[in-house]
Amino acid sequence: MPAVTHSILSLDVGDKRVGIAIASVVARLPRPLLTLPRNDKFIPDLRKIISDEAVETLVVGLPRGLDGQHTKQTQVTETFIDELKTQLKIPVYTQDEALTSVQAESELQAHGATYQRGDIDALAAAYILEDWLQENTNQQKGEHVTL
Repeated sequence: MPAVTHSILSLDVGDKRVGIAIASVVARLPRPLLTLPRNDKFIPDLRKIISDEAVETLVVGLPRGLDGQHTKQTQVTETFIDELKTQLKIPVYTQDEALTSVQAESELQAHGATYQRGDIDALAAAYILEDWLQENTNQQKGEHVTL
C-alpha cells in the first residue's frame, strides 16, 4: 500500500465565502482548491476535505490594516479561528494575508481569464499558503516535521 502524502490547507476567510488552497508537505507547491460558502455546512464540508486530502495542518489568513494594526475584520477572523480550533483535530496557524486578494485579482486579470469572486478567494488562499510555507522552513526538502 502506498504511503499517504499529507497536505497543508489554507483558508482565505471572507464574510460570505472561504477560499481554500492546498499543498503537499513534500512538494510544497500551493494551488487553489475551491471556494466554499461560509454557512452552517462549512465546518462539515471542511472536515470532509481534511479527511479526503489527508490534511495535517491548517493555515488561516489573518487580515490586518496596511500598517499591521488589528481591524474589525481581524477580530471577526480571530473568532472564526477560535471556532476552527475547537471543531478540528489538527493544528491551526495564522498567516498575514496583506494584499493577497489584490495580488490574486491582478494575476487573474493579467492572464485575461474569466473569473468569479470565488476564484480570487481560492487563489488568495494559495498566496497565503505560499507565504506561510516560505516563513516556516522547518519542513524543507520533503522532511516531515511536526510544527
